[in-house]
Amino acid sequence: MGLWALRRYVPYLRPYTWLVVVFGLSQLGSLAAAASIPKVIQLIIDGPITHHQLNNLVEMAGLLVVIGGLEFALIVMRRHFAGVASYGMETDLRNDFYAHLQSLQVSFHDNWQSGQLLSRAISDIATVRRFVGFGLIWFLQTVVTFAVVLVLMLQLDWQLALVVAAFMLPIAVFSLIFHDKYKVIARRLQDMTGDLVTAIEEMATGVRIIKAFGRAPLLQRQFEDQAAAIRSTSLQGIRARADLWTTINFLPNLSLVAVLLLGGVNVVQGRLTIGGLVAFMNYVFMLTWPMDAIGWVLSMSEECQTASERLNEVLDSRPEISDRPRARTLEKCGGHLEFRALGFKYPKTNEWVLRDFNLVVEPGETVGLVGRTGSGKTTLAYLVPRLYDVTEGSVRLDGVDVRDILLRSLRSHIGFAFEDPILFSASVHENLVMGRPFDSDQELKRAVDVAQAGFVWDLPWGLETRVGEQGYTLSGGQRQRLALARAVLGAPPVLVLDDPLSSVDVHTEAMIEESLARVLEGVTGLLVVHRPSTLALADRVALVDGGTVAAVGTHTDLMRSNELYRALLSQEYDVRAEEALA
Repeated sequence: MGLWALRRYVPYLRPYTWLVVVFGLSQLGSLAAAASIPKVIQLIIDGPITHHQLNNLVEMAGLLVVIGGLEFALIVMRRHFAGVASYGMETDLRNDFYAHLQSLQVSFHDNWQSGQLLSRAISDIATVRRFVGFGLIWFLQTVVTFAVVLVLMLQLDWQLALVVAAFMLPIAVFSLIFHDKYKVIARRLQDMTGDLVTAIEEMATGVRIIKAFGRAPLLQRQFEDQAAAIRSTSLQGIRARADLWTTINFLPNLSLVAVLLLGGVNVVQGRLTIGGLVAFMNYVFMLTWPMDAIGWVLSMSEECQTASERLNEVLDSRPEISDRPRARTLEKCGGHLEFRALGFKYPKTNEWVLRDFNLVVEPGETVGLVGRTGSGKTTLAYLVPRLYDVTEGSVRLDGVDVRDILLRSLRSHIGFAFEDPILFSASVHENLVMGRPFDSDQELKRAVDVAQAGFVWDLPWGLETRVGEQGYTLSGGQRQRLALARAVLGAPPVLVLDDPLSSVDVHTEAMIEESLARVLEGVTGLLVVHRPSTLALADRVALVDGGTVAAVGTHTDLMRSNELYRALLSQEYDVRAEEALA
């Protein structure tokens, strides 16, 4: 039941406690007003109407108007305060969900489809909010209404009340059957929606590849198949709800016939007044609308249950890369970087990417990493800012295990440029700064100049020009230069550059290397190298092979003494050469 699923999210209502209290009071008030109307009608029929007292009739009719107006006002208050509280809960829950996603390690996101996370962050949280703001209200209203109305019915005629209760009992049986059937449909539908969101997201980001290869018709058919499957599952849910609604609407109407027959007999025999019978009929009518809504409430409850389970799958994932209890701030970074007996394998695999890896990068020194494709160079770069954690051994910065440094402090001392430059749908300025403080505009200009990204000054609105989703309004080389400028902004004492010049032309590469050479003076640099020209920036080169350091030295020494190194940097190097050296 959705109520049990909500136990985890009740704390999100605490900031809105006063709204919940006002809602509860207005809920009870509106129910009391509604329940009093049949009693007033009974008094009118058995009093003024029966005894032909017109003056009292007008007064009692006025009382009905007042009670109806009060009920209307309380219902408006109830819905307003419930809406404010539920939307506040939704906002807070979505903020915490997003923050939790940010806290989870990169390996978590490697194994999750972005569409599944999107559907949870948007539609599943909205489903929880709808149940809290509407379904839960109807559920509580139905329970309280049944209890109050049954007590009032028993006071009027206990025999008729038992007849009505007997007709309502089968509803519990049908509801349990519906619960078992619909929870499967709800889960399947929400998972399929997540897959569809993934398909749309991948189409949007990969539209260039789709068009270039002429695959639009194929992907269109795949999308239509997914959409058709969602339609089929949705229709199964509609049929299940329709079956339940039909049954639970039939039973109250059937009970109405029984009340008319037995109640009429009681009136004829003098055990019940006409006003009492009319009041009893009104109470039966009061149970009709909860019966109409119970199918909707049950289906919403199951959707809430499923949405909660899907959210819990993410929220129960604990960050594997987080601050240790005794982690400390690194006040000043000297830049001494050491990989000590390091071993690493990706989660859920048994294959070692790096093993017994030892390397020291002295402060102010730039070390290039050269190796075959898949040798672990980029993985090694990821270990420095703790995008992944080592499986064994350690990465040390100024003699301190990076796991013993607060993440925020560690990453504030490291500039990182990825091989695949990712920009956000924001302005150039926002992409460069990323919310970090910097002393002056001169720092920003210096970073732009180092990366040879002066093209930004010629954009329509300069630094305030928005670059579009993932920066696709810019060329690959322009994106990479902005990513490099972002890495060097603020002059971090450690720079980790993963083939930062792969997308620029030879002329621009030469200018960037010249600027980078000045930036790297006095800075500890770790440089993943794929192009021989980039090695001019390195003081030493580490040859990575078989997940470990095969050789270390200057470029000249390694070219003279190491056959694999010469082959990797040779223009004649190809797959056959690699196989021969393996």
